[in-house]
Amino acid sequence: MAGMTTDHPAERGGAGRDRFAAFSDRASNVTSSPLFYVLCVLLVLGTVALHLAHPPLSWLIFAGDLMTSVNLLLLALLKNTERRDTHAVHRKLDAIAAALLEQREGTSHEAADELRRAIRMEEEQ
Repeated sequence: MAGMTTDHPAERGGAGRDRFAAFSDRASNVTSSPLFYVLCVLLVLGTVALHLAHPPLSWLIFAGDLMTSVNLLLLALLKNTERRDTHAVHRKLDAIAAALLEQREGTSHEAADELRRAIRMEEEQ
């Protein structure tokens, strides 16, 4: 298992994507679906029904711990996806700004090449 790092998620693992990034992309797609929303509503309704049934306290604590654990995992996946998406947007904006500046000044075409790479960055991942 890889150690914890403070590097930006989009800059980890060299040229390839790591397994967690791929997993968080798939999880983000699933958690943004209507089916997942229905599953969450059912989970909340189940928790309410459990409270209304007055089970032993240990069951209620377990249900609360389960909801908290799911919430924490979803938060970690959401944050990872958000940071990678933000990094990609900033890279593209930087490349657009550099290309516009090169075009205005009539200098080399390095920024235009970087812009082409930044636009295709999503496809390569």
